[in-house]
Amino acid sequence: MLSIALAGKPNAGKSTFYTAATMAEVDVANYPFTTIDANRGVSYVRTECPCLEREQRCNADNCEDGKRYVPIELLDVAGLVPGAHEGKGLGNQFLDELTNADVIVNVIDASGGTNEEGEPVEIGEHDPMEDIDFVEAEMDLWLADVVERNWESIERKSRSPDFDIDESLAEMLSGFGASPTQIATVLRDLEYPEDPIQWDDDLREELARSVRQKTKPIVVAANKIDVAPAEHVEKLRSLDKPVIPTTAEGELALRRAAENDLVDYDPGDESLEIGDGVSDAQREALEGLSEAMAEHDGTGVQAALDYAVYELLDHVTAYPVEDAAKWSDGSGNVLPDAHLLPRGSTPVDLAYAVHTDIGEGYLHAVDAKSNREVSDSYELEEGDVIKIVSTN
Repeated sequence: MLSIALAGKPNAGKSTFYTAATMAEVDVANYPFTTIDANRGVSYVRTECPCLEREQRCNADNCEDGKRYVPIELLDVAGLVPGAHEGKGLGNQFLDELTNADVIVNVIDASGGTNEEGEPVEIGEHDPMEDIDFVEAEMDLWLADVVERNWESIERKSRSPDFDIDESLAEMLSGFGASPTQIATVLRDLEYPEDPIQWDDDLREELARSVRQKTKPIVVAANKIDVAPAEHVEKLRSLDKPVIPTTAEGELALRRAAENDLVDYDPGDESLEIGDGVSDAQREALEGLSEAMAEHDGTGVQAALDYAVYELLDHVTAYPVEDAAKWSDGSGNVLPDAHLLPRGSTPVDLAYAVHTDIGEGYLHAVDAKSNREVSDSYELEEGDVIKIVSTN
């Protein structure tokens, strides 16, 4: 399962975002380091279900009238403060927790109502622009320290006649989630001496920065956007990087209201329908939230998760079935499973994602939409429905 980590300074709203996305109860308070131990839970990314192409909707548990929710792991860890890579605050614990994440959502306080340490200040007093590059810088410096501490082992290995710097660096950084392919890609874009002994600190830091960018891409969730000053919103919208306007409190309120049948709302909807059983105060609050959603295309919580997986990680959703005509499994369940795979994956990759035995016994695959056999090298597209034929 893909893992998304929520990063950011304390009191920016990470835990509220986490609760809204998972509906799991965690400690939420208006002071730094409310989160000490990491929270792990299941959330979902949203896509269009292929059942929209059929007369009837599927009966999958995670499909709401064609809105398909595919599970991912969500991780909420302690907040960062300046100097985190040196161990300040809970920095080392925070950064260690990030090593297994596939992508990062940097939750910032767009309202400027918390300073760089996460302490409450007047709305607009702090410039949220300072919090965007801050997380990237701390992660880069932390990884640079890791590279520096382990560089002597690279130098020792370089004395061997069969030394391969790609393999050696991949082994050293495997705990950070760096694959040999990613390391090779990073090295192709660097100019470096063949002898590791000749590498200097600047080059090692550049290596760390490039590896972090390749293995831990970041999308910014500009939280508390509903109370952010107009000048902050304008600055954030002008940035040349992915920034998603977000109100985690708004999303949480909607999720809870939907559970109580007060509104008609599914995560990721850009609007809501208020029911008849709300009080005047509730209606006023929901109408205000509806206006904010209209301005920012929703609450942003689902959009941030979707962007992280489908844009930054460039994954697609594929649906394995046993019956190509009915798009069902052996029990008649229509489109029961959905798998997230990197773009460029093949039916063979999907077979292994279903089960190792299915992959090892793979014979061929059928595109259930066209009822035609596809080649083993066919690159899966978003929404493909695939029948896998296997000996197992």
